Amino acid sequence: MIRRAFLLAALLASTSLVPAQFVPAQAASDLQVIYVGGWDCPPCAVWKKTQKARWLASPEFQQVRWIEIESPRLRDAYQERYWPLEVKPLLAKLPRKSGTPRFLIVRDGEIVSNQFGVPGWSTTMADLKKLLGE
Repeated sequence: MIRRAFLLAALLASTSLVPAQFVPAQAASDLQVIYVGGWDCPPCAVWKKTQKARWLASPEFQQVRWIEIESPRLRDAYQERYWPLEVKPLLAKLPRKSGTPRFLIVRDGEIVSNQFGVPGWSTTMADLKKLLGE
């Protein structure tokens, strides 16, 4: 039984080498919306359960590039190995490398919105709507 649990843990760890999930949007926009979370993050699970499906079905989603960065452990969410090469430079621009779920809006390589927690999602959406309306 312990051996099976160990093998399962090893298998899951090996699949975590793919650091991020890219969900292609039909966007011509230069905006990226980035989600940072951890598999063991209770607030992240709440956001996924209550907001993610609505987000993926939204008209705003169709206008941006969506990138999910998730680590197996919450405490590892800001380790470079989990960040795709194209967004790795953003790590240096973050004033604080903790807090999840985190929602970033990036335009031309610059962070234009940086929100934390499930309540931060509504601010992210408001910021995104303003940016898309420009």
